Amino acid sequence: MKVANVMSRQVDYISAEDKVEYASRLIFGRGINGLPVCKDNKVIGFLTEQDIISKVFPSFQEYVADPVHNQNFEEMEQKMSEVFKIKVEKIMNKNVVTVKSSTPLLEAQSIMKVHNIGRLPVVDEDMKLIGIISNSDVFKAIVRERLAVSVDEEYNDWLSKNYYKTVDIENRLSHELPDIVALFKKHKVKTVLDVGCGTGDHAIALAKEGFKVTGIDRSNLMINEAKKRMYDLPAHIKKRIDFIVGDYNNMNKPRIKKTYDSVMIWGNTLSHNPFIYQKTLSTSADLLSGPSVLLIQNTNFEKVIKTNNRLLSLTFVDKNSYKSPGEEHAFLEFYDNPDEEEMTILKTFAVFDKTSNKWSSYGVKNSIFAYITRIGLERSLMNLGFKDINFYGSSFNGRIWDFVFRKPYSPLESDWMNVVAIKKTS
Repeated sequence: MKVANVMSRQVDYISAEDKVEYASRLIFGRGINGLPVCKDNKVIGFLTEQDIISKVFPSFQEYVADPVHNQNFEEMEQKMSEVFKIKVEKIMNKNVVTVKSSTPLLEAQSIMKVHNIGRLPVVDEDMKLIGIISNSDVFKAIVRERLAVSVDEEYNDWLSKNYYKTVDIENRLSHELPDIVALFKKHKVKTVLDVGCGTGDHAIALAKEGFKVTGIDRSNLMINEAKKRMYDLPAHIKKRIDFIVGDYNNMNKPRIKKTYDSVMIWGNTLSHNPFIYQKTLSTSADLLSGPSVLLIQNTNFEKVIKTNNRLLSLTFVDKNSYKSPGEEHAFLEFYDNPDEEEMTILKTFAVFDKTSNKWSSYGVKNSIFAYITRIGLERSLMNLGFKDINFYGSSFNGRIWDFVFRKPYSPLESDWMNVVAIKKTS
C-alpha cells in the first residue's frame, strides 16, 4: 500500500508570514499536532505544537543570566501572549521531512518513527504540497481495516460497556413490560427463554412478575453484568432466573430446558445473526412446546433507510446521567444501504465525549446485521409452522420508549417491528 492510498488531500497549511496565534487556532481547531508551512504551495517548513510551546520556556542564555526568575513556571505561561505575535518563520522547523505519494506506507511510518513526528507532508517532484499523512492514518490502513467487522459477541462485549449511556432502562421497561406481561398472562405463559438477554433487565423484570426465566447471551461481559444486577434480589426471585453464556443456534446445553412456553428474541437480537438468523429462528421454535408464544423485536430498517436517510439515532447525554468525567456525550447510530444479495446491512455505532469545550471520539464500532423485512420474516415464521402472526409498531427517539403491542406496524413510520407469533397445539 502506498501513501497515495491513505493520505488526506484536503490539507490545512500556513505561510511563513502568518502569526503564531493564527497557526495555533488551526492546530487547536483541527485537533492536529502540526502544520506545513508553504510559499507558492511549496513546502518550506513545518510548525508543531512543541515548536510553539517551547517558546514560553527560557533559553539557556536566559536561564544562566537569571536562574531564579526563570524557574517561575506560572510567569512562563504569561509569555504565551507574546509568542502569539511572533511570525511563523521565526520558530518553524526549516529542515522539514516529507514523503512522496508513491512512498510505501510502512516506509512513511518508519520515517515518522525515526524523526519522532506524527505527521508528514506529501509533496510532488517540485516540493508542492499535495497531501498529508499521519500515524493515525497508517494505523487505520494497516491495522484497523484488517480487523474483521464484528458480527457476534465482540459487538455485544463492546456494547455492554456503553449500553447504559444510551438507554433509559427504567423508561423502556415501564412501556414494554406491561404489554409483554399482559400477553403472557393471556396465553398462560409460565416459562420464558430470553435469547440475547444482554444485561438481563427484561429477564429480571419478568422474574419479579412471577415468570421463570432463562437468559442466554453470547457475551461474557453482558452475562456478568446481568448477574451483578440480580445479586441483591430477594432469594425467591433469584430462584426464578438463570443466566448463561451460549450460542443461540446450539441451545441444547444442560441448563437450557427442553421446552418453554415462550421464547423472546428481543431488542434486534435476531439481526445480530447476519448469515444464520434462520437457524436462530428454527432453534427457538424447536424450544417451544404446546400452545406457546414467540416474540421478536427488530429494527424497522425500511424506515431507517427510506424515511430517516440511514440515521437510526443521535442522542446527547449530560454528565449527570451516569458516572463519567466528561461534560457531555453523544451517541450516533446509523446504517449503510443494505446489501440486497447478502441480505445484510452494516451498522455504525459511535460514541463521542465532550471535555473542555472540545468533542473527541470515544469509540466507533461497525457490525454487520441481517437485513430483516416484514415479508421475509413472515415467510420464515410460516415455514416454521406459525399460523397466527401479528406485526405491531412502536417508536423510539433515542431516549423515550413506547408500548409495543398497541399500534399496527407501519413500514415508513414505526421505529421497531414487534412480532407476536403463536404456536398452537396440533
